[in-house]
Amino acid sequence: MYAIIANGGKQYKVQEGDVIRVEKIDVEEGASYTFDSVLAVKDEKMVVGNPTVDGASVEATCTAQGKGKKVIVYKYKRKSGYHKKQGHRQLFTEFKIEKINA
Repeated sequence: MYAIIANGGKQYKVQEGDVIRVEKIDVEEGASYTFDSVLAVKDEKMVVGNPTVDGASVEATCTAQGKGKKVIVYKYKRKSGYHKKQGHRQLFTEFKIEKINA
């Protein structure tokens, strides 16, 4: 059984026991969180929502809060001597999927 959830403008395919990283959500480590925007659920047959599946949710436990790897952003314009180098580390929240309610 798996589900497709939407969070932070992205979609994630999850199964029970999976660990996923999503955009930062204010949740304490060890606290439970429920994803309500379930787009599809597959058990024996596929159930696709319009846009979400009614009554479906995914329960997860927050395992970590952190920052991702550094991404270098380099801007350059030729012939004008313009160079700009910046780094960015995206904040994330890590969840362990506990249960899929369909």
